[in-house]
Amino acid sequence: VDVWKHTQVQAVTKSPSGLLEVTVTSSEPGHKPTVKVICDVDCLLWAIGRKPNTEELCLDRVGVKVDPHNHVVVDEFQNTTRKGIYAIGDVCGKALLTPVAIAAGRKLALRLFGNQQHARLDYSNIPTVVFSHPPIGTVGLTEDEAISVYGKDNVKIYSTLFTPMYHAVTQRKVKCVMKLVCAGKEEKVVGLHMQGLGCDEMLQGFAVAIKMGATKADFDNTVAIHPTS
Repeated sequence: VDVWKHTQVQAVTKSPSGLLEVTVTSSEPGHKPTVKVICDVDCLLWAIGRKPNTEELCLDRVGVKVDPHNHVVVDEFQNTTRKGIYAIGDVCGKALLTPVAIAAGRKLALRLFGNQQHARLDYSNIPTVVFSHPPIGTVGLTEDEAISVYGKDNVKIYSTLFTPMYHAVTQRKVKCVMKLVCAGKEEKVVGLHMQGLGCDEMLQGFAVAIKMGATKADFDNTVAIHPTS
């Protein structure tokens, strides 16, 4: 699998053979953009995301502000720029996930009708998964994000490979990879990223630990489970 980072698709054309040619521009940080052509592409999946369906709502007439991408602008309590009008979910433009919208809606309901005036959703450390083959799971800050927040000298990275339990007693030793992003002298885990069989299901438990402020020492002091043999 070749992963093309910092790359934008510029054109897609069909070659005489019937296959596709994809022209891309790669812009690695600190380097000049380069144009490359990927030849003999038999299948192109165009996953370009979603567009907010707010244009015909005439929100400007009631004083509800939207950003340049037509996402509704809200504060940390889901208030729009018009008093008494609220917005939750994908239309707000951050953490576009169903569980996030549900959680934000519940917090808003508690604030409006449950006498919890400070109820709001904490958008930090929300776990996300790509259910690919192999699956990918991530929660918290990336290495670059952690460095920008804490400084390079205060960030330490731990990476490892391990065999998932599914293959523990077989000859098919397919590896998983895990990366811990730790910050400060106490090595608080501020990010965790993993790829491999089972990572999509196990990420939720790590997300709880990170949300509670677990450190690298907390991870090390947890006894590992024993595989069924």
